[in-house]
Amino acid sequence: MVLIMKDKLLHTPEGVRDIYNSECATKLMLQSNLHHVLGHYGFRDIQTPSFEFFDIFSQERGTVASKDMYKFFDRDGNTLVLRPDITPPIARCAAKYYKEERLPIRLCYIGNTFINNTSYQGKLKEVTQLGAELINDDSIEADAEMLALTIECLIQSGLKEFQVEIGDADFFRSLVEEAGFWDEEEISNLRQLIAKKNIFGVEEIIKAKDMRKELKEIFLKISELFGTLDILAYAKGLTTNPRAVKAIERLEKLYEIMKEYGYENYVSFDLGMLSQYNYYTGIIFKAYTYGTGDAVATGGRYDNLVGQFGKEAPAIGLAIVIDQLMLALSRQKLLQEPEAQDTLIIYQKSYRKQAIALANHFRMDAINTILQKSNDELKLEDYLSYAKRMNIGGILYLDNDTEIKVMDITAGTMQAAPMQEFLQ
Repeated sequence: MVLIMKDKLLHTPEGVRDIYNSECATKLMLQSNLHHVLGHYGFRDIQTPSFEFFDIFSQERGTVASKDMYKFFDRDGNTLVLRPDITPPIARCAAKYYKEERLPIRLCYIGNTFINNTSYQGKLKEVTQLGAELINDDSIEADAEMLALTIECLIQSGLKEFQVEIGDADFFRSLVEEAGFWDEEEISNLRQLIAKKNIFGVEEIIKAKDMRKELKEIFLKISELFGTLDILAYAKGLTTNPRAVKAIERLEKLYEIMKEYGYENYVSFDLGMLSQYNYYTGIIFKAYTYGTGDAVATGGRYDNLVGQFGKEAPAIGLAIVIDQLMLALSRQKLLQEPEAQDTLIIYQKSYRKQAIALANHFRMDAINTILQKSNDELKLEDYLSYAKRMNIGGILYLDNDTEIKVMDITAGTMQAAPMQEFLQ
């Protein structure tokens, strides 16, 4: 029984996993590279807690459903949750720390989110996101900048082929209001059916509504309204709703700016795109590539969310889903693994002083150095195998006063070199 319990403790709960050795190093390197891109665009780091008060993510905010959150209580009886989404906490921070700021605020982050959803069978419930939020700017230029930033991040990650699909949350919302949908549960059901492209389900809902024939037609066609710029012109001919037309025209103008960035070939449009987050008010987007069915990046405009915390401010954000991006890069054989840079110094006990001096010398030159006393029960071949397992680049072996055995793990070579040569 004790052995069974110990074995169970070696495993992680469903939906989370350990990341170690070269995979962890690769993930950190990818995050660092993308973080540099955000910095080049002028975004500054912010860190928010891994758990917050439940009300930060309540249904009124338009974020994840309560049943999908990990909830617990503090000593005072307050309900806390592991953050399922990082945008609301940053909106809270903007309202608290930048309340009087009227010019643009650029914030970026790297953090984990947690979603307790039983439908995520086989999928991670804890994922790492790298993102950026641009607050106090409602311009179409801000929309374009965030799209360009998303594309630049994906290019810098190593992806060769991907597409950023763009929609507009206000397009759907304007049609829903025109059709007389007011019940949130009914709207949510309609939203899910459209997202799943279940035309029969959509038809079942709208046939019970008293609405114009043209409006019913656009609801039935909305999941088909995706493609290149031409689809926007087609969609504009299907509706006379001023808000819906305005949303389409904004997307047309956005495309023109993306041409100025030189990124127009990376974008397409999907007016049937709907997000699980109801706080989006304008453009929404998702980036897809080969090797994973889920989006590797998401984002959108949320002009009312910051106001719920006391600061009226338009905003738009993006999030790169690091775990999905790594999966796609790996399956496309584009994942760049870090080079083996560590040097392992193995020494016999009588040469400890020389080994410590050598290690200190290397570390002062910013060379990663591992210092290890030799084990008489192990052969040199054992250390070579160890170095390969641990992704160590080379071994220096000290067993005399005058020279060092130098082993290049990658090349598989060994040679002797004078001790003084390394201390110069």
